Amino acid sequence: MRFLPVSLTTILVELADLDETLALFASLEADPIDGIEETVPAARTLMIRFRPEKVTPAALAARIATRDLSAKIAPSEHLVEIPVRYDGEDLADVADLTGLSVAEVIRRHTESEFTVAFCGFAPGFGYLVGGDPALQVPRRKSPRTRIPAGSVALAGAFSGVYPQASPGGWQIIGTTPVKMWDIDRDPGALFQPGYRVRFFDMDTSGRTVSLPEPAIRPERTVAAEAPQFKVLAAPMPAVFQDLGRFGQTGQGVSASGALDRGAFNAANRIVGNPANTPGLELTLGGFSFESNSRAVIGLAGAPCPVTVRDAAGRDQHFPAYRPVALEPGDVVTIGQPKKGMRAYLAVRGGFDIAPVLGSAATDTLAIVGPEPVAAGAVLALKGDDKGLASVSANEIAAFDPPSAGDVVTLDVVLGPRTDWFTQKGIETLTSQLWQVTPQSSRVGIRLAGEVPLERRDSAELPSEGTATGAIQVPHSGQPVLFLADHPLTGGYPVIGAVAEYHLDLAGQIPINAKIRFRPIGSFADIAATR
Repeated sequence: MRFLPVSLTTILVELADLDETLALFASLEADPIDGIEETVPAARTLMIRFRPEKVTPAALAARIATRDLSAKIAPSEHLVEIPVRYDGEDLADVADLTGLSVAEVIRRHTESEFTVAFCGFAPGFGYLVGGDPALQVPRRKSPRTRIPAGSVALAGAFSGVYPQASPGGWQIIGTTPVKMWDIDRDPGALFQPGYRVRFFDMDTSGRTVSLPEPAIRPERTVAAEAPQFKVLAAPMPAVFQDLGRFGQTGQGVSASGALDRGAFNAANRIVGNPANTPGLELTLGGFSFESNSRAVIGLAGAPCPVTVRDAAGRDQHFPAYRPVALEPGDVVTIGQPKKGMRAYLAVRGGFDIAPVLGSAATDTLAIVGPEPVAAGAVLALKGDDKGLASVSANEIAAFDPPSAGDVVTLDVVLGPRTDWFTQKGIETLTSQLWQVTPQSSRVGIRLAGEVPLERRDSAELPSEGTATGAIQVPHSGQPVLFLADHPLTGGYPVIGAVAEYHLDLAGQIPINAKIRFRPIGSFADIAATR
């Protein structure tokens, strides 16, 4: 058992194999350790997020080290059967890699009984184990930029089904019409850890495949007289956010949430809302709306100028971090910030938005949460007076947001896979400036440096949990800094992670700014001490 640092609040436990990983996961579920917030099992690791005020990494490691890993997980009685049309783009390649005929690949796949070991990568993506060992094949050397939903695929010891269109490097052997992830189903993920899974050939089995009718979600309408904001302009769609969606990792759903949590909290304090009242995250300003009722709004984060034009056509200008009272007919325009990336709009009493899986956060990668807000949308106001406090006119920004061209220094915890890189690669990470590219998003900041990060070898990393702030390094050697909408698990090594206290700053770094990574300590395994 090896204990590796991930961040200031997360460790990675490396084990011998999947059986030990699942045994430890089951042990911690049955007998929890006080201070553990969340666990993410993977191929041979368990990522553990903890509360540092309750337990230290060393004490956590010491308590975990005593756990019995010999217990085998009893198979579930729940069997899921998946119809497949074996028409995958890589089926012939899999046959060549295994030395089998295409017909034999299909036979072995359909005669295997799999078990869902864990979920990750995307909501509803189950990592299936227990298949025929002859079907173990490597990932593709060049991942595809888009794999269709329902693709049945192989990689290493795993089989899986892509629940939605996404990039991926697994070998595709077929497709299924079954919906693997459905937010209107309970649970949303068809594959749950422990479930047994069998595949059958739709073309040769003679079985009738009946699919459930998709649930029709009633279209929500807002009465014309109800308090509301009508969106007039949204150059980049706004997204509803709160502090995140926790407790759904078993379905492969990560937390998401506001990228600048401090600014999100400040916006709610400005208007006197209770903590974690959902608000809008606006990227690069340009957002405009008309209010049909009296309201009080607050804006925090990137310093966007606020202009309010009343029904008579008179303009008033307001800075961010101040409560702004609106009258019916007022049109609010939020200008572009000269620095920073994201501003947070709160309204006193909150927006009337339905939570999804217990949260109003919009996960742009997993496509979980409220719909993005574009021009023409009508945003109902909740007007809830429960828990309201006085408005606050004394809020200030926690930091000065960076501008394009600035150099931003981010503190970094080295690990968990720093030792997968050469000494030169580690020095390159910390000595070289990294430019923020236009391909960046809420999923992650894509970086470009003159010298790519050098790895010790080209070995494949079994999928393991990833944390917000993780600096993942694909084969190109150009790192990606994961933000709140990152995938739950990943198959590329993580050289370090941004310290939690700098995550809000990371969420405000604009395109063409540069990042300098500053380690707050050397990389070392966590010693288990009480």
